[in-house]
Amino acid sequence: MKQKITLFCLHFAGGNKYSYRALFQNLPSFITQVPIEAPGRGSRLREDLIDDIEKMTEDFYQQIKLRLGITPYAIYGHSMGALLAYLLTHKIKNNNHSLPVQLFLSGTPGPSSAKRQEKMRHLMDKEGFLNEIRALGGMPMEILDDKEMLEYFEPILRKDFKVSENYTHVENAPLPIPFTVLTGTNEDMEEDDISLWQKESGEPVDFIKFEGDHFFIYNHTNEIVKIISNKLNFYAKALNYE
Repeated sequence: MKQKITLFCLHFAGGNKYSYRALFQNLPSFITQVPIEAPGRGSRLREDLIDDIEKMTEDFYQQIKLRLGITPYAIYGHSMGALLAYLLTHKIKNNNHSLPVQLFLSGTPGPSSAKRQEKMRHLMDKEGFLNEIRALGGMPMEILDDKEMLEYFEPILRKDFKVSENYTHVENAPLPIPFTVLTGTNEDMEEDDISLWQKESGEPVDFIKFEGDHFFIYNHTNEIVKIISNKLNFYAKALNYE
């Protein structure tokens, strides 16, 4: 019987621990999905929101640190979650834990890109901010058209965007692990910005394109699960976890 590999999942801006339920509902049995949730939403609704990326990285680290090294593991993140996956892995490395066997990153340029500071959505007025959210997709129109629902989601989204948009990159040595970077063909990103992920890994990055906008992940669930499963199955066999 194969040893289970843990897949820690870091949600996007405005998300919670249920954000990837539809994406990863068909993971193979040898992968255990562990969703990580930031404060101020979902099961952590009564906690204060975080608007600082170092504090959020530390929060995520505290959630997983006792599970590191028990079994092989990987980390997946989309958009804000991808940036946090990168920073979390450096924190894991700096604290001398075993590293993930793979990072799966989607929906964001490399961390050294200046692209994320261009719009500063979290500072926009209400109309401009909501227009940006509509353009990104991923949030049902019934929420965007519901004033009460917006009163709940808008502060969360603004804080999360602030986390990502105020990030200042610090050069680090490349991580000695492989990355798989997934992006949509219609995302507002230049290829040069996406390719900056290669600077952060000491191994060749696997860049994969899918048709779609920023939330292309929900239109390609089977393909994405297959990519993740194949790569993690490779590590399971290589490490004799059978």
